[in-house]
Amino acid sequence: MEDKAHFPPVNPVSAGLSGKCPRCGQGKLFEGFLSVKKSCMACGLDFSFADSGDGPAVFVIMLVGFVVVGLVLFVELSFQPPVWVHLVLWLPLTVILAGGVLRPLKGLMIALQFRHKAEEGRLDDSQDS
Repeated sequence: MEDKAHFPPVNPVSAGLSGKCPRCGQGKLFEGFLSVKKSCMACGLDFSFADSGDGPAVFVIMLVGFVVVGLVLFVELSFQPPVWVHLVLWLPLTVILAGGVLRPLKGLMIALQFRHKAEEGRLDDSQDS
């Protein structure tokens, strides 16, 4: 059943990063920290289409890894501290940065999926040779 409701366009970047519904921009997208709700409480959009997979995690690894490795290299080359200092500094920073960035990126990917009507890939059997 196709949804016939009309809603004004919502910016997928602002809706996704703030964890709001990609259709109305009002209802919450998440239930808990990373669990996606079943539907929007404001407009009723079914979130069953929302499957961001490992996409957000890959972006988090790349972004946080770039920042943390850069800082580790700077501190190591400038001060040459013992290994325990690196552990005390970089393990908590990595966990905090990854946790802080993962939810907004997951929301962004779901909002972009909705905006571009992204679906799972299928083989087209109609063009048999």
